Amino acid sequence: MALAGEIQAKTGQGAATPGSVAKNYAPVEKPDLEYTPELAEEMAPLYEKVKHVIPPIEWPFFAPYIKAINELKKERNAVILAHNYQTPEIFHCVSDIAGDSLQLAKDAAKVDADVIVQCGVHFMAETSKLLNPEKTVLIPDAKAGCSLAESITGADVRMLREKFPGVPIVTYVNTSADVKAESDICCTSSNAVQVVESFDSDTVLCIPDEYLAQNIAKQTKKKILTWKGHCEVHERFTAEELKRYREDDPNIVIIAHPECPPDVVEEADFSGSTSGMINWVQENQPKKVVMVTECSMSDNVAVANPNVEFVRPCNLCPHMKRITLQNILDSLLYMKDEVTVDPAVAGKARLAVERMINLGN
Repeated sequence: MALAGEIQAKTGQGAATPGSVAKNYAPVEKPDLEYTPELAEEMAPLYEKVKHVIPPIEWPFFAPYIKAINELKKERNAVILAHNYQTPEIFHCVSDIAGDSLQLAKDAAKVDADVIVQCGVHFMAETSKLLNPEKTVLIPDAKAGCSLAESITGADVRMLREKFPGVPIVTYVNTSADVKAESDICCTSSNAVQVVESFDSDTVLCIPDEYLAQNIAKQTKKKILTWKGHCEVHERFTAEELKRYREDDPNIVIIAHPECPPDVVEEADFSGSTSGMINWVQENQPKKVVMVTECSMSDNVAVANPNVEFVRPCNLCPHMKRITLQNILDSLLYMKDEVTVDPAVAGKARLAVERMINLGN
């Protein structure tokens, strides 16, 4: 049961605040960023991997930054996490761990590194800090926010508890630590149904993504209450747009993320989480596919699937695109911006994430 119009999102609240400079790290001399014939030869094998998604004219600019970042992260004992929505020069050329937001944080906990550089948005860096409290977590641009995460605050969740006493609150990982801390458990788009079904209650609050909650409601007998939060990338897709793709090519395959509106998901041939979509392409190897999600993800999946033609609808996330090779390098040079979580919030937020992880296990 959606409460559209009754529970309203508050986009703009809870926005990321600028981070700080990590202490006790020695300054490092800024590297030479000249593109020389020697550097071109050294970087040629890496460019061979990404040449069909990075134009030749762009590589001379990217290559010096890539070399400098890969050398500096060793000096800093740092690991770079890159979300699937990062551009290919980041995702394939400097990241140590790549994947969706939760997998990044979980994998980082297994790495023997002192520093995590989160190439994603602010809530992802917070989640990395929650699961890796002893490590220094940096984000290259502290203003890299998220329309969905900013649609709800911890105070909003406390209001929901008062309005719906006794109703379990399942919160999407795409939220701030403050919101996670006020929740019973977190979920991802891939395990949301399992998490909802884990409660005895016949009614569950699924926040903040309204469309994800509506798509979950079609897969469970439980009554699902929603919040009107949306991802500004996925909410722009329409069923009519997908129908036009089919009119142009009846053989095209369409796969969609469950953050899309329900009529878009219904029009798709497959719907799944970020990792689910990637696995589907790898396993099925469609001749031509439209991935109804953030545009850079198609570029990154294309590198590993050269025989698949990707038709790119190209809805870009402006927040993800705040992360660049230049500010990744600056982040490592100057150890900024550091992401911290209030200890009073961190314990409760970590518990909500760990409940989800333990449920999966």
